Amino acid sequence: MTLVTAGVVVLDCAEPEKLAEFYKELLGARDVDAHVNRVEIRAADGFRLALRRDVNATAPSWPRPENSLQAHLEFVVDDLDTVERLIVGLGGRPMETGDTSGPTGERGYADPAGHSFTVRRGTSTAPKQG
Repeated sequence: MTLVTAGVVVLDCAEPEKLAEFYKELLGARDVDAHVNRVEIRAADGFRLALRRDVNATAPSWPRPENSLQAHLEFVVDDLDTVERLIVGLGGRPMETGDTSGPTGERGYADPAGHSFTVRRGTSTAPKQG
């Protein structure tokens, strides 16, 4: 018998309402639950993301080694350039440009609150290097 019925990725941030707008536009998602300190959204494919208020939240410092990346979001896309324009237009910023020449090219970004995420084409089969 399965006891866990759903999983939700939760990001801490100072302004969950604003960050929810970024991810709703990026993912084509909608609000499913909103309270004073938390907004949860759901994308058409069922992916759930919650943004939780933490007035002391600070952006991760990745890729600096003294505060290495512990987790990040990853999104599969068809067109890296089109998605990059959307991300930047919504207030995100590029963090690194990976190898985009192959079928599984990927790029790293930070959302407006500084959380890192990756967009990639296809299915990645190689382990992260470094």
